[in-house]
Amino acid sequence: MTSPTGHAPRPRTPERPEKALPAAGGAAPRRTPRRGPRRAGQGGWTPWLYLAPALVVLGGLLVYPIYQLGLISFLEYTQAQVSGGQPTTFQGFGNYATLFRDSQFWQVLLATVLFAAACVVTTLGLGCALAVLLTRVRALPRLALMLAALGAWATPAITGSTVFVFLFDPDYGPVNRVFGLGDFSWTYGRYSAFTLVLLEVVWCSFPFVMVTVYAGIKAIPGEVLEAASLDGASQWRIWRSVTAPMLRPILVVVTIQSIIWDFKVFTQIYVMTNGGGIAGQNLVLNVYAYQKAFASSQYSLGSAIGVVMLLILLAVTLVYLRLLRRRGEEL
Repeated sequence: MTSPTGHAPRPRTPERPEKALPAAGGAAPRRTPRRGPRRAGQGGWTPWLYLAPALVVLGGLLVYPIYQLGLISFLEYTQAQVSGGQPTTFQGFGNYATLFRDSQFWQVLLATVLFAAACVVTTLGLGCALAVLLTRVRALPRLALMLAALGAWATPAITGSTVFVFLFDPDYGPVNRVFGLGDFSWTYGRYSAFTLVLLEVVWCSFPFVMVTVYAGIKAIPGEVLEAASLDGASQWRIWRSVTAPMLRPILVVVTIQSIIWDFKVFTQIYVMTNGGGIAGQNLVLNVYAYQKAFASSQYSLGSAIGVVMLLILLAVTLVYLRLLRRRGEEL
């Protein structure tokens, strides 16, 4: 369209919004100052300064021993080198090649994996069952069970092992008398000895699982469990479908801790089977490394076994965490 004068009308420009005037007697509205870009590195060192003391301690107690362990595993380091009679020579992967060619190493590795798996499964099952039981009983039985479990947890491994050896002694032990086993020797057979050690390991390990899982159950809102119960779910279904998924981060922690502890069992095997059983039938990797390093004075082979154990535990932990991340679990 054109105007009466014949010229096209100019497009109207949008009007600028008027600034709000301050009310009478009031102060002008404050303008929020615009913050400039944050400088790179500003405040970045503060967390590290707080962590520095702990990192120094961990470096002295963890990093340096692991470094020395790996270094010795690449050297020829026997009693001759320790005493200074012969120079230390670099072997590269020669110690690992010698170790992997040893058939006894693979037998001990298999026995260690199976024994640790049995201990982990039994410990987690017993600990979780008792944690659920603690939520079902009254205050006095709960207190008694907690005190008994904490007593087992606080008992040193060597003390508990000695007590178990006495309890299952074929001549004086009360277990054989109660069950009518006569003079049956638990430490003579391979599987019976592993069973005896498993009982002691589980006895001193389940309190950690029980207390941790019990604390996690108490943190779950009661309305969730009550709603599942009102829907007609059984106790096992409530645990499998409600409690366990909500406790998954806690179960991850106790599972990894149990794998690490049970895979590197030493004291119980050494004390209860007298250094690995008859003809080494109850050897695990930790005791096997001790025998190679100190009984045979092959410190480099013992260090190589220690490095292999460290790598196995790291691999198991990383694979377990990766599987959980793939399932979308938050840790």
